[in-house]
Amino acid sequence: MHVDTPLHYLESRIYDEISVGDSSSLIRTLRAEDIQLFAIMSGDMNPAITDGEFAHSGMFREVIAHGMWSASLISTTLGTQFPGPGTILIDQALHFARPVTIGDTITITVTVKQKFDHNHHIIFDCSCVNQEGLQVVHGTAEVLAPIEKMRTKRVDLPDITISDKYARLQNLVARAKGLAAIDMAVVHPCDKESLKGALMAAEAGLIDPILIGPESKIRAIAEENGFDLKQHRIVNVKHSHESAAMAVTLIRNGDAEALMKGSLHTDEMMAEVVSRAAGLRTSRRISHVFLMDVPTYPRPILISDAAINIAPTLEDKVDIIQNAIDLAHIIGIAEPKVAILSAVETVNPKIQSTLDAAALCKMADRGQIKGGLLDGPLAFDNAVSIVAAKTKGINSAVAGRAEILIVPDLESGNMVAKQLEYLANALSAGIVLGAKVPIVLTSRADTAETRIASCVIATLIAHANRNKLANAE
Repeated sequence: MHVDTPLHYLESRIYDEISVGDSSSLIRTLRAEDIQLFAIMSGDMNPAITDGEFAHSGMFREVIAHGMWSASLISTTLGTQFPGPGTILIDQALHFARPVTIGDTITITVTVKQKFDHNHHIIFDCSCVNQEGLQVVHGTAEVLAPIEKMRTKRVDLPDITISDKYARLQNLVARAKGLAAIDMAVVHPCDKESLKGALMAAEAGLIDPILIGPESKIRAIAEENGFDLKQHRIVNVKHSHESAAMAVTLIRNGDAEALMKGSLHTDEMMAEVVSRAAGLRTSRRISHVFLMDVPTYPRPILISDAAINIAPTLEDKVDIIQNAIDLAHIIGIAEPKVAILSAVETVNPKIQSTLDAAALCKMADRGQIKGGLLDGPLAFDNAVSIVAAKTKGINSAVAGRAEILIVPDLESGNMVAKQLEYLANALSAGIVLGAKVPIVLTSRADTAETRIASCVIATLIAHANRNKLANAE
């Protein structure tokens, strides 16, 4: 007899109800998340299992599951289906015949082989076969079967989101694979994180850094932290203000094609960038974009402007949006969905951001903003949640699917971005657009990983600029 378990309840079969030959089965498909969760739970970080690159160079040429993942499914079948609740595992002997890889569907079958009346023990034959009918695990399990009937409501397990920031960073770095490193002027890298970020970006093949600042201080930080500067250029200047001026000069002379902020204050560097006499202005308004990879959101989010324009006017917002759309195109979003944020989703004459949103959407309709799909005003929940949008009766191609968030002012944008980074474990990259070159602009508190992510975006922009120049010629 084959035993099926009820959908909504876990119910045991007591020893006296079980006969030799009775069986039960469970079916599971291996997901990448299962491997990660099992590694976290067990602490087994074998690179053949958790490191894709290492695994592909090994015996099986792909990532495989922990052997005990399959074995644990046998325990699951015994403990939840047959005999079910109250079952105690006494002994188990298993043979692992072949690996289980991501996407394999495993059928676990336990069959009663022998019963022992004196102690209520049962020996089961256990078999796990894949979707091709090939055996991956087989063996036996001895259990103490329940002698009293148990019936309990099945408990739904909580949803789990794996927030692997390192993996997300590697995926972002892979976007620049095959692109030549760009010359980047690193302005005053005079603390550990700013120098480490530049060197890690260089090691990843993204940039060739030109370190600008007091040479003795840069070398002291490198020596203190074990950083190797032998392959990297250092331009010796006296202080941070001079570092910013020198970096802009290198850009104007064609000696570098991107800037990266180090440990100086943003205002100090940007004052040189926006200088009308010798800065890096273009006809476009300079603005900042945070590119956020949020583990609980299915697509990247660009947030602008959260670092440069304090209280942007309607005219400023046109350039802010166009800068963000142009970046979205560079990272592969053909027609980005742009949500113009406010506190409400209706136009209110007393709230200027709602009036701006309505005007910007109409400007997009008239071709004054190109390359994106705009909607607004939208409250934050309506911009990122389809459920929230539908609840409020908002019928929009942007609502709930936004890829660009245009905030009313710097304060709100900065708060949104930092909340996502610190409370939602988002991977963030910060870049300044609208100047002659991309500018990596991160907080002095940001980690080296954030600086690397920002260098990826700067590299993509620099190569896009090269292609545009080549096509123009």
